[in-house]
Amino acid sequence: MGPVIVRYFIRFLLLGIFFIARRYIELNKTSLAHLYDFLHSIIEFLILFTIVNIVTAVLIMIYRLRKNIPYKYTDNVINGINNLYYIIVTIGVLMMILGFWGIDFKDLLTSLSIVAAAIAIISKDYVSGIISGIIISFSKEINIDDYVKIGENKGKIIDINLTKVALLNDDDDIIYIPNDKVYMSEIINYTKREIKKVSIDFELNLNYLTTIESLEKNLSESLKSFHQFIEPESFNIKIVDVHHDYLTLKFQYKLNEVNRDIERIIRKKTIRLIANSLKQV
Repeated sequence: MGPVIVRYFIRFLLLGIFFIARRYIELNKTSLAHLYDFLHSIIEFLILFTIVNIVTAVLIMIYRLRKNIPYKYTDNVINGINNLYYIIVTIGVLMMILGFWGIDFKDLLTSLSIVAAAIAIISKDYVSGIISGIIISFSKEINIDDYVKIGENKGKIIDINLTKVALLNDDDDIIYIPNDKVYMSEIINYTKREIKKVSIDFELNLNYLTTIESLEKNLSESLKSFHQFIEPESFNIKIVDVHHDYLTLKFQYKLNEVNRDIERIIRKKTIRLIANSLKQV
């Protein structure tokens, strides 16, 4: 806890210095002349930045302690707090720049209401994405490391930022999905349901089929190196649909425990085994 206390001490010390500097600038407004607006805006921003930084750090620290989360680990709530931090700091930078010319942010919005409305209309999609991202960040529906299906995309959530959700699919591709699309899509959260059953869909031409039992046995034996992660006797090939010249099948098995990283490895291996098995039969 030593380094943490030192960091907080430095932040509070800087905050005190900034308050003293602001008071000094206000008392010497006349002598500073044209530099007053410039210096006052910078000090105001530094005070805002330091306060927001302290509040953000305290909130994240309290959340980590309550949830017993390791220091370097992050989840959607921590990301949500950080996203709000970035938004407030960005607004602070804008206010500081306006303050260089003595322009009050509130007065500017009032006098330029039509322009502000036009900007809002033009940027509504971007703003909608940010709002959706904040809602997603603080919701309990999805979390970082959850294995989900969003629309047609399936994979593990690796990041939730201000504008997009990053999804790592079974092919190790990273898919970035806009937050507003995620918010409006149907979501299946396999992690929340703690589904241990893994299903792999494939189609098999009847010319390549010997028996379902032999195909199931071949696939089961091919996964021997992963049997420690799979429940015994859980292998099964399910006939989904029968067509004129091919079958739609599901190869299924149950994991001993929910582990999406292991599942991805086994799934990738299984798909290759299925392709090889079809070639051999």
